[in-house]
Amino acid sequence: MSILNKVLGGIKPLDNEAQVKTAERLDSLIKPIGSLGKLESLAIQIAGITGEVLNKTDKKCMVVMAADNGVVEEGVSSAPQDITAIQTINMMNGLTAISVLSKQAKSDLKVVDIGICHDISHEKLISRKIRMGTGNIAKGPAMDRAEAIQGIEVGIDIVQDLHKEGYNLIGTGEMGIGNTSTSSAILIALTGATLEAAVGMGAGLSPEAFEKKKEVIGRAIEINKPDKADPIDVLAKVGGLDIAGLVGCFLGASYYRIPIVIDGVISAVAALLAYKLNPLTREYMIPSHSSLEPSYRLIMKEMNLEPNLYLNMRLGEGTGCPLMFQIIDASMAILKDMATFQEMSMNNDFLIDIR
Repeated sequence: MSILNKVLGGIKPLDNEAQVKTAERLDSLIKPIGSLGKLESLAIQIAGITGEVLNKTDKKCMVVMAADNGVVEEGVSSAPQDITAIQTINMMNGLTAISVLSKQAKSDLKVVDIGICHDISHEKLISRKIRMGTGNIAKGPAMDRAEAIQGIEVGIDIVQDLHKEGYNLIGTGEMGIGNTSTSSAILIALTGATLEAAVGMGAGLSPEAFEKKKEVIGRAIEINKPDKADPIDVLAKVGGLDIAGLVGCFLGASYYRIPIVIDGVISAVAALLAYKLNPLTREYMIPSHSSLEPSYRLIMKEMNLEPNLYLNMRLGEGTGCPLMFQIIDASMAILKDMATFQEMSMNNDFLIDIR
C-alpha cells in the first residue's frame, strides 16, 4: 500500500466525546454561555482533533513549500521567476513577512524546496526537490501523475516528522512565482467556476496582463482537460509542486490528528484538493484570514468554512497562519485558565462582602 493510500484510509472523524466534554467545560466558565464565540468553537474543534479537553499549542510550526511554475513564461506574473529562489533564501534568513510573523508568534519555520528551478543551499533548507519546476500548463501538463503523488507524499512525510518532534499546531505557506495562476486553474477544474470568478490580479498585474492571465488559464484548462472527479489528475495537469506538498500537509495533519491552519488562496486550494480526496480532512482545518483574491471566497464556500480574520491581506507565504496561531493560543488559555462557577463557589477568595 502506498503512503498516500494508507493516509487517505487512516483519517478518522473527530472525537465526539472530547468535544462534548469541552463544550460542557466552556459552558461552566464564569461567563454567559457562548459569549466567547469562535474562541469556544476553536477549543471544541481542537479537542475533537486531539481527543483531549485541555490542549497545548506551545510547539508550533509554519511549513512553507517552495517551487517554480512553468506557466510564468506566459507573462502571468509581474515578478521574474528568480524571485522564488531569492525569497526562499530570504525566508530562512529571517527577512520576510512570514519569518517575522512566525518569530513574533513563537513559531518555528521550516522551508521545503520541493521544486525550485535553481539549486539553492542553506543550512535551514529542507531539500525534497522533485523536479526543477513544473511544465507550462498553457502548453501541456504541469507534471505527471507520479510526480503529483510524490509531491503529496513529501508533505505527508514532513508532517510525520513534525508529529515525531512533538509539534501540536501547523501552518501552511508557499513560495512560487506564478502560483495564483495554477491555483485558479485548479479551482476552475474542480468546481466549474468561471475565469472572472476564479482569477485574481495576483502580485500587481497591469490590467492588460490580467486579461492575458485569464486567457492563459482558460487555455490551460482547454489543452489539459483535467478530470474534476480525480483531484490528483487536476493537480498533475494544471497544479504546482508547492500545492502538491501542501495537499500532503493537510492529509498528514488529519492522519496524525494535528490542527492545521489554512493561509490564503494557494493554501486554501491545497486544502480543497485534500478535502476532495477525503472530506474528513475539513474537520482538521482552521482558516486564518480572508484573502483578497476573489477565488478564496469560492473555496471557503465549497468546503463550508469561513475565515476568522479580515485584514485585507493578499501576500501569501503563510502570513495569515501565525496571526491565527495567537487566536488559537487565546482559545486554549481560556479553556485551561478561566475559572468555573463551581470553582468560584468553593473558593472564598472570590467572595466579596457587598454589605
